[in-house]
Amino acid sequence: MRVVITGAAGFVGRKLASALAKAGRLDGAKITELALFDVVEPPKPEGAVRITTQVGNIAARPDVDALIGSGTGAVFHLAAIVSGQAEAEFDTGMAINLDGTRWVLEACRKLPKPIKVVFTSSVAVYGGDIPTPIKDDINLLPQTSYGTQKAIGELLVNDFSRKGFLDGRSLRLPTVVVRAGKPNRAASTWASSIIREPLQQAETVCPVSKSVRMWCASPRTVVQSLIHAYELPAKAYGDNRGLMLPGFVVSVAEMMESLRRVAGRKVAARVKFKKDPVIAAIVDRWHADFAPKRALKMGFKQDKSMDDIVRWFIEDDLAPEHRAALG
Repeated sequence: MRVVITGAAGFVGRKLASALAKAGRLDGAKITELALFDVVEPPKPEGAVRITTQVGNIAARPDVDALIGSGTGAVFHLAAIVSGQAEAEFDTGMAINLDGTRWVLEACRKLPKPIKVVFTSSVAVYGGDIPTPIKDDINLLPQTSYGTQKAIGELLVNDFSRKGFLDGRSLRLPTVVVRAGKPNRAASTWASSIIREPLQQAETVCPVSKSVRMWCASPRTVVQSLIHAYELPAKAYGDNRGLMLPGFVVSVAEMMESLRRVAGRKVAARVKFKKDPVIAAIVDRWHADFAPKRALKMGFKQDKSMDDIVRWFIEDDLAPEHRAALG
């Protein structure tokens, strides 16, 4: 089976590609090709699977048509620009996050038979004055352009599935922490920076207060969820292909305490606090309390603690010299 991953150069995309290359199979079928797509050259993970890469623009329909052609058996559509950039650059966000999603779905529609498509949405689709904890049947009312683009993408996945063009499923991801690499333009990028940078022996600034609470999930759990979402049968989703993924609530103060417990006071002291009104205004609109009962009944897993997530980042992504410095 030929498996396509868009956004494969991104952090979650790389993790997913690595997991699939290592497993060599997806839902019992042998992976004959792992086709990785992004705006920059995606790294090739180790594994016995044949890996191909394609550099292109997800907003350019010819690029997407060239990627998703005959022989494609599965698509994980992760390509997107992040929340802060989508809010600041409206046209770019619409082109990549909305038009790009449509081109992926249209390319899948052209295939000889319907295939499974996993689309990464976001809890940014929720917003406004809604009761908490947020339940599965709450109406979507995004308060950002990014959230709006993701919500429209979900509706498209639903409609293409209803029409029998494909077998789609949309996952509303919590904030993923800890992301490796450098800070990006997501409004939530600080949530990884306040763990990652101190562990890399660098100071960082947190732009929000210690009382801010977030709905989070680890990279390990998110990758497991993407694969589990694919392997579930269509009947498990029913008419609603959009799904709130399990996460857990953690405050900035609790994140700092986890960092201190796992890595020590010296490491935690590298985080300084200086409020950024622009970031704070976005974050203040986010909801943190969710009740993902549907996903839990469907077998999706939930992280247990922030301490685990800090340890996993050290194990999976921290460079050896920085691990050594922890003692």
